Amino acid sequence: MSAGENNPAASGLHGVAEWVGYLSVAPLLACLAGVGLLPDYAARELAQRIALAWGAVLLASGGAVHWGLAIAGRLPWEAARIGGALLPAPVAAAAVALGGERGLALLVVGSGGFWLYEHRAVGALLPPAYLALRRHLTLAVCILLALIMFASDAAGLT
Repeated sequence: MSAGENNPAASGLHGVAEWVGYLSVAPLLACLAGVGLLPDYAARELAQRIALAWGAVLLASGGAVHWGLAIAGRLPWEAARIGGALLPAPVAAAAVALGGERGLALLVVGSGGFWLYEHRAVGALLPPAYLALRRHLTLAVCILLALIMFASDAAGLT
């Protein structure tokens, strides 16, 4: 093993961080299967609520990363950046409060909107490997939440 192979700075991100990131979408896969395949209405509804809660956690944690970077002095303290770091949490909470397909739709819009903010407003200040991982994770989360929304409609959930 060369010195660069075990150096997180050389590879961009630590391999464990990438795996944890990708594993964070696994609960949404399980929820999609639950909404689409479970025979009982109450079980499908529970799978939908778990998807809403987990999608909200993922959205809020994206903002929390930026908040942490600002506190650590890695991102400049500007009103727009602080607002961008804080906005995902109330959007996520509103999605949970709305519930159902509307809440899932708000999470898709919120996740996609945060990705746009992250890449357009602060992308130059963030490591390319982080941005690449966030792009992949956001795409997976948005697709899975949208599929859960469509499966919810087909399953008779609101």
